[in-house]
Order: sequence, then C-alpha cells, then structure tokens
Amino acid sequence: MKFRLLFSVCLALFQFTAFSQVEPGDPYFGESCTSIMVGKNASVDGSVITAHTCDGNYRTWLRMEKAAEHADTASHIVYKGTLHTETPDDMRKVTVAGRIPQVKNTYAYLNTAYPSLNEKQLAMGETTFVGPDTLVNKNGMFLIEELQRIALQRCDNARDAIRLIGDMIKEYGYGDYGECITIADTREVWQMEILGEGKNRIGGVWAAQRIPDDHVGISANIARIGIIDLSKPDFFMASANVKDVALEFGLWDGIEPFKFWKAYAKAEKPFKIREFFVLNALAPSLNLSMDMDELPFSVKPERKISIEMLAGLYRETYTGSAYDMTQHLKMIKKNYDKNKKEIGQDTIISPVANPWLSTDMRNTLNYIAPGTIDFQRTVSVSWCSYSHITQLRGWLPDEIGAVSWFSFDNPGESPRVPIYAGITKVPLKWEVCGQKSYREDAALWGYRKANKLATVSWGKTNKIMLENALSFEEKARLEMPALELKAKKLFEDKKVDEARTLLTNYSSDFSGATLQRWAGLEVKFWEMFSRGF
Repeated sequence: MKFRLLFSVCLALFQFTAFSQVEPGDPYFGESCTSIMVGKNASVDGSVITAHTCDGNYRTWLRMEKAAEHADTASHIVYKGTLHTETPDDMRKVTVAGRIPQVKNTYAYLNTAYPSLNEKQLAMGETTFVGPDTLVNKNGMFLIEELQRIALQRCDNARDAIRLIGDMIKEYGYGDYGECITIADTREVWQMEILGEGKNRIGGVWAAQRIPDDHVGISANIARIGIIDLSKPDFFMASANVKDVALEFGLWDGIEPFKFWKAYAKAEKPFKIREFFVLNALAPSLNLSMDMDELPFSVKPERKISIEMLAGLYRETYTGSAYDMTQHLKMIKKNYDKNKKEIGQDTIISPVANPWLSTDMRNTLNYIAPGTIDFQRTVSVSWCSYSHITQLRGWLPDEIGAVSWFSFDNPGESPRVPIYAGITKVPLKWEVCGQKSYREDAALWGYRKANKLATVSWGKTNKIMLENALSFEEKARLEMPALELKAKKLFEDKKVDEARTLLTNYSSDFSGATLQRWAGLEVKFWEMFSRGF
C-alpha cells in the first residue's frame, strides 16, 4: 500500500514538474492560459460566458471572500506574490506593494489565483501575452491579479471594471508583463489588453474590445485587438496614450493603420494553434487557415454554445486532426481467433501514447525516430493548476445566476464542479494548495493522482475518464434546474441564509462526489496496470 502511494506521487510529480514553472526565459512563458468568451446571443440559453485555464505552477487554493463595509479612513492593501501561496493565510514571500483609499462597501468574490467572480455576476478570465520588455515597469503598484481583485470588489458591470482598472493603472502604475483579462457581466463580455508604458514610469497602456453579442472570442497568450475605433464606444475603449507610447518606443511608424496587437504583442500575427482551432471548430464555413495573416477577432458560431460544448473545447488535444501529437506513435496489434491462432494484424495508435507527454519523453522519441512528435500547444495541458467556465444569467438572482464550473488539474481529464456566486464558503479541501508538496488535504491531489495514472496507458483509460467527466455534467443538468427553483423561491421569501446554505451545500456535496469517484478511478487504474495493463 505504501509503495503504491509513493509510486503514484512520484509518477504525478515526474509528469508535472516537466512544466512546473512558467516564468520569463522558460519555453512556456507566455503560453500559460486559454480564455474563451461567449456573447449572450451566441449561447444556447442567453447567458454570457467567460472562461480561464490557469496553466502553470500557480496556487490552487481558493476561498469565497465576504462582502464588507469599511470606515471612511480605511485603506486597501495591494500585494505582490499572492500567486504561489499555500493557504489563504500564507504570507511567505508576499510583499506589500502599496495602499490606496478603500471604498465604503466591497462585494463578495471568489478568490482564485486570478480572482474570477463576484456576487454581482461580474466575472473574469486571464491570459499572459508578455509584450516588449522595454515597457515593463517593475515599480508599478499593480500586478494583473490585484487589478482583477479590486475590480471584483468594487464593480458590478464590465464597463465600470474596465474604466476602474484604467484609472488604477494611470494613478498607481502597472508593474506586470503584457496581460489580457476577459471581463463579463450579464449583458456583455470584453477583452482588455494591458501593458506598462516604460521602465520607471507610472502608468500603463491598454485597449479593450467587446465581443459582439452573437459571437465567440478567444484569448490564448497573444494580443488580439487590432484596429481601435473609438468612435464606437459600445465596442472599443483605450487609454489616451495608446498610440503615443507606440510611437515613442518605435513600435508603430505613425503611417500605417494602427493595430494594437501589431504594435505591442512582439508577434508575427495575432494567433497560433489554439485560437485557430477553436474559432475554426465553431465557424468551419469561414474556411479559416493557419496560413492567414490575421484571424477574425471573434466569430459567429454555427451552433449555439452550451457549457458542455465549452467543456469539450477545454478538453481539446486535437485528436484525429493534422495537429494530433499521437498520430505517429503507433504499434502492431496482432489479432487472434477463438483458438488463439493469429489471423492478422493491424497498425494502431499505441495505447501508451498520450497528448501530454513530458518534454523529456518527446525529445527521447524524436531522437529515436526524428519527426515522431511535432509539438503543438493544446488547449488542455497537463500543467494546468485549475480552470473555470463562468456562466452569467441575468434573468436569475445574482446569487444563482452566476455559476463557475470549476475544475482542478488537467481539464482534459478532471470533472467540473458548479460553484454558485451565492455560496458562503468553498469545500474545506479547496482552501489548501497542492502545488508545493503532496497533500491529501488538498483537493488538487484528489484528481491529479488518477489523472496522472490514466496517462500511463491513455488508449485504455481515456474513454473511462471521459465517461466519468460527462456523467457529472449529466448530473448537473438533471439536478440544477430544481435546485435553482428552490433557491429562487427562498430568496423571494427573504430566506437568504437558507438559500445560501442550500447553494453552498450543493456545491460541497457535488465536489465530494467527484473526489470520491476519482479516488475510485485511481484504484481501478492500479488494478488494471498491476495485471500488465
């Protein structure tokens, strides 16, 4: 039993540490997250959606922070270093960047590594696109996660959040690399891209573009905003210095049409494989191509988008396409009749092939047979800390209308747990990060152990993993409508505490069911593999 546990942990750590840190200079810096946005007329039920994969070695603990009332003299502390803490109270390596005046009332919000949802149905996603080093000002007060936090505490709609973030940057300075945050409310969703404006200069540069209501957009570590038409304020916003800084730093010649991504992204074009694959999958009749110089900022999907469809996109590894990394990992399978006489053989994808092989394994296979694996950055990655698909529904009370479909570890394997904006607390194991060490009290490891074991013989486990993930999606579809009707009635009857308890308990019970199932899968895979796969 002890050996089984030790091997499970070592296997998980081996596969994870190949991608454990994502920082400047590393090959995956700037390849860290994927956010998909859906306008209200593009979704099946009229909800607005934004999503986020936190890909990299970031903290996995989360907590529902309470709404608060503050004294007139109170200040808000801005921190640096919160992305790698182990628990909510862990302040090791966390520093105070500064203080700003507090507001009288702040909203409750879901405190993820990159804060993602508040009680007023304002939601956010995040991706890094890096940008030119010359624009980075390490002395700026705000990192992107702190801008997200303050906007969720103070705003109840996307446009106010964009304006507040712009004001904070201008007054106190932006100290991060180029970042995109996706900002959604019950009416619309925006993509906001932000950079500094030079070393030791307080301020920043930013632009924001709205996804049309009947469109879907994606941000995947490349700036994508092009021409900014400020004569259309319902679709574009930008800092006053957006062109001046580009001119000053030689990022734009002042003659050709100004495109934000072209000036600030340090990229040949505003997309790679993830943007192409997702947009092409949703609007195939557009005949998009990887050879194009520029993809549309967003597309009108040919089918209305559901949460289940988005969950499928977040499991995507391009299986069966020209970008499938397992397509050359083949073996001979012999076929036998009932008398165990060989009657032929087939060439098949090897069961041990999986789309999340470590860098060392890919390099080894390519050394043995050059060209075996052409690496592609898939939507689903093994180095994901957590992900969420956040759904906003304005026809329901805020506490019920906003649901964060939350998942730990690899979104290609793990189930999603619905977390309502009206919960009072998250399950206990969710408040412990599992990134610094193996911890059985961290929810992350409840999924990671089975997930990593599944990749040992993915050809034989992938259907099992998918069936189990889909079973929880079906569970939610069957149960949540009745739950929401009951909670809505409680809110209407002013039984707020009862309603919140109902929502909290549902999310906690759902989480417990998924953890129990994945613990069973871990045992199942050990039994499979102990018999020689």
